[in-house]
Amino acid sequence: MTHSDLDKCARCHNSKCCTYITQQLDTPRSMDDFDILLWQLSHRDVQLYKDDDGWFLLLNTPCLHLKADGGCAIYADRPKVCRDHSNDFCEYDSPAEEGFELFFDGYESLLRYCKRRFKGWERRRDALNRGELA
Repeated sequence: MTHSDLDKCARCHNSKCCTYITQQLDTPRSMDDFDILLWQLSHRDVQLYKDDDGWFLLLNTPCLHLKADGGCAIYADRPKVCRDHSNDFCEYDSPAEEGFELFFDGYESLLRYCKRRFKGWERRRDALNRGELA
């Protein structure tokens, strides 16, 4: 990190980059793929988005080592992923949400999308409820 990058981190009081983790996913294509995503979004503080780089689970869970002032309590011993994190363009500059093509804040928003995307979504649900599909 350059000196100006460190200054940017010092000016960032909400430490946004330390309040979540993301996990890139294979592109969901089938109803079964989206059914798994619905299950994942049924859990607290889990969201989903798609951007230019693909599909990601967004887990809103702050780092355990984040201090009240936004600093890192284990800075000297922080993991390599933290050391490698670039803030060339980060949430300090612009909210990440501005780059999202799709964003699902929970189960209900993804379910609405699934019903629009798949014409047979509700028929599949009814067949599952009747025990006709495994």
